[in-house]
Amino acid sequence: MNIEHHDLAHEFPEYKDKIHSLKIGNAHFAKLFDAYHALTKDVERLEGEDVPVADATLIEQKKQRALLKDQLYAMLLV
Repeated sequence: MNIEHHDLAHEFPEYKDKIHSLKIGNAHFAKLFDAYHALTKDVERLEGEDVPVADATLIEQKKQRALLKDQLYAMLLV
């Protein structure tokens, strides 16, 4: 199965420098960033390894990831 990677640098390449700056200079951004990447890693593992998981669980994780991504993006725009 071909898994699409959702790391922030891939999602927002135009904000690569700002992502780095916020990771080291904004504790809240760093916390959200870490949560986003941990969730992304878990979702990609579940999809890539074909791990048996309830559809509702995977959907909920993807919703949480989208919410984190929206929050991070809003911080990038400031």
